[in-house]
Amino acid sequence: MKALVTGFEPFGGESINASLEAVRRLPPRLGAIEIMTAALPTSYARSLGALETAIARAEPQIVLCVGQAGERVALCVERLAVNIQDARIPDNDGAQPVDRPIVPGGPAAYLATLPARVTVAALRAAELPAQLSMSAGTFVCNHVFYGLMHFAAARRHPFRGGFLHVPCVLQQARSGGEHSMPVEDIVRGIEIVLEATAQARDT
Repeated sequence: MKALVTGFEPFGGESINASLEAVRRLPPRLGAIEIMTAALPTSYARSLGALETAIARAEPQIVLCVGQAGERVALCVERLAVNIQDARIPDNDGAQPVDRPIVPGGPAAYLATLPARVTVAALRAAELPAQLSMSAGTFVCNHVFYGLMHFAAARRHPFRGGFLHVPCVLQQARSGGEHSMPVEDIVRGIEIVLEATAQARDT
């Protein structure tokens, strides 16, 4: 089984992005799962093209996109992607759309097709802080999540897709580390999501 896992380039003046730091540390294989990775630009205009190129190259059965959410304190398995771009800050190209659809005329929302509740339970069983989230925001993370699911629906692609929001890593913490997590825990969390999704595909 092949899995594609993506992370994002740093944005907002940061020198690192927790999602990419973790994705780069993933092993090439996890049991029967062959793992391929890709870095996506934090850009409304360029991210989906990069994602589609990575999918075409990997031909995966699982696609997990990972993004950083600095205000979160747990691994958040996203359940819902919404058809809107609404940026609090500019992306890395300086774009800051307000109330724009990602796909004009597209569905209002898509649900993840990876087993969200199962993965949250697996993360908690491993004693990692985890939550089921109903909002991926309206920045580039949600843009990519929606684009992934729209791509799957439009092309009738059979992969299971979803999105995982992760806290900052320890070296990004401003004070006290209360909104951060060791990168090793994030890596293990990603591995657990992949394992749980692969097992669900086999049942």
